[in-house]
Amino acid sequence: MVGPGRPVFVLFGSSIVQYSFSNGGWGAILADVYARKADILLRGYLGWNSRRAVQVVEEVFPKDAAVQPSLVIVYFGGNDSMDPHPSGLGPHVPLPEYVENMRKIATHLKSLSEKTRIIFLTSPPVNEEMFRGSRIGPLLSQSVRTNELIWMYSEACIKLCKEMDIKFIDMFNAIQKRDDWETACFTDGIHLSSKGSKIVVAEIIKVLKTADWEPSLYWNSMPTEFSEDSPYDVIASDGVKTINISNLTTHREIQWD
Repeated sequence: MVGPGRPVFVLFGSSIVQYSFSNGGWGAILADVYARKADILLRGYLGWNSRRAVQVVEEVFPKDAAVQPSLVIVYFGGNDSMDPHPSGLGPHVPLPEYVENMRKIATHLKSLSEKTRIIFLTSPPVNEEMFRGSRIGPLLSQSVRTNELIWMYSEACIKLCKEMDIKFIDMFNAIQKRDDWETACFTDGIHLSSKGSKIVVAEIIKVLKTADWEPSLYWNSMPTEFSEDSPYDVIASDGVKTINISNLTTHREIQWD
């Protein structure tokens, strides 16, 4: 560990999380937005379903850890919602079990600390044709996910979040607000492109800005580490005084609200 300690945000989920630092992903964007404010930790597991997540959630988030996360963003559901395979193998999890698995994950996370906040992400839609033509598509059986099934699992996740008073982001519908979502928002029909990730980040920031959490986890309300004025700051354009650029964001393509 390095110090001083910052709030810790953990991204926990399957490939949508594991890949969130690739291709201008939403995890990488959050790490930039929260630079000098919070540490973004990646706990993503490619190909996993909620059943496997429940098996390890207490190892990933031990109750006796010296530091508990301030925020956990959770995504499982896309793999759960795949059609069951005749062999009984594969990632499919029946909808009732998926809901109970997500309930168990939420219950454990809530038990970590009174200050641990949770956001669930529902599954985004897919472009089935793009996925079949991708590099990974031919490696898998024809038992794949469909938007009809994904919608059912997404709606069940939202219902659970409302029941348990958990913040959520409806990725299934948020992605589809963009007219060209089928081609613009994915790298392979399933995993998010930089354009798809920017939609997710905008929704996450919206939740964090409006949540009545104390302390606030909205990036622009959080202190910036080592942001005090210093005689070693860069010289201002007048050539007379220094200027504190601790919170400068001009490098960002998007000036996040």
